[in-house]
Amino acid sequence: MKKPKTKPANNNFSSGPCAKRPGWTIDVLKKSPIGRSHRSKECKEKLNLAIVKSKQLLKLPEDYILGIMPGSNTGALEAALWSLLGLKDVDILAWENFGKDWVIDVIEQLKIKNVNSHTAEYGKLPDLNKVNFDNDVIFTWNGTTSGVRVPNADWISDERKGLTICDATSGIFAMEMDYSKLDVITWSWQKVLGGEASHGMLALSPRAVQRLENYVPPWPIPKLFRIANKKKLIKGIFEGSTINTPSMICVEDVLDALHWVDSIGGSKELIKISNENLKTVEEWVNKSDWIKFMCEDKSSRSATSITLSVKDEWFNKFNEDEQRTLIKNIVSLLKREEVANDINGYAKAPPSLRIWGGATIQNDDMKTLLPWVDWAYHSVKNNA
Repeated sequence: MKKPKTKPANNNFSSGPCAKRPGWTIDVLKKSPIGRSHRSKECKEKLNLAIVKSKQLLKLPEDYILGIMPGSNTGALEAALWSLLGLKDVDILAWENFGKDWVIDVIEQLKIKNVNSHTAEYGKLPDLNKVNFDNDVIFTWNGTTSGVRVPNADWISDERKGLTICDATSGIFAMEMDYSKLDVITWSWQKVLGGEASHGMLALSPRAVQRLENYVPPWPIPKLFRIANKKKLIKGIFEGSTINTPSMICVEDVLDALHWVDSIGGSKELIKISNENLKTVEEWVNKSDWIKFMCEDKSSRSATSITLSVKDEWFNKFNEDEQRTLIKNIVSLLKREEVANDINGYAKAPPSLRIWGGATIQNDDMKTLLPWVDWAYHSVKNNA
């Protein structure tokens, strides 16, 4: 196969941290109030602006509160689990690595006794109809390590008695979500927005706030996870007074990303770009004789963490370790050609390629990348 000539303008296709917005330069950080206390008026105003702007662009319900948390999405989700669970039994869904991590937390760390685990192998969803909404329910909206997402929120009961706790980090800003079905929503700046890592966002519905103000878990809560104190919400967290010291450089960067979102038409435009990236990959896969989606169900296929498996009989005659080596060779070849960085599948997932399709990836770059992936695969195959 002939080597393509045109290369993507941006060759960063990592699924986290993700590519910066188009046109980003380090100059956008010049106004960062470095060396200042994060408790100063200027810094608190910037932190609060990140909250207000995020809520506005996402069109979160007016009565939902939003705060900045340490530890990226993981910290935000952990804070929700440690602060809210224990009152009710739990249903937890896991079909990829991070969902399985939450299962470990709930069962082994918090030691909640009555837990229903709804699991599925990579590439598939568990049966959503079996979820018991009398319980607290924990799930990821988009499985970043498997390329599988929930198709919508229709499966979530309006009459639920428990809280729905949603890890939304690689879905929010890129997928339509019915927030009224979600009592807790967490995400990080490093995914769809292409911001810097380390900080997470935590959105709470009135039902979640009511739980915090009427219930205290039986276990001690680490300071970093503490969003209420003696049944009183720590309101400052949701107004720009963070639990621990934030990086004002990261705050400046996410403000730049949010202003970019606003300038191109809001979150609907981000969703449009992501869907177009997925459509481009789908058209390519449909014509291919060697590659397929890990997620075969189109309705639950991710438009951000686009995960691909090899269907070629030649590839599948090798054992898993040998397959991982072949994938590594493909990825290394693309990196050496300066075409694509960081598109190897997640380490704990089956051997695969994973291409970020979020809105900081321009449609032209996705179209330009795919012929190179074809070339790299056939180059590795022919030289094996």
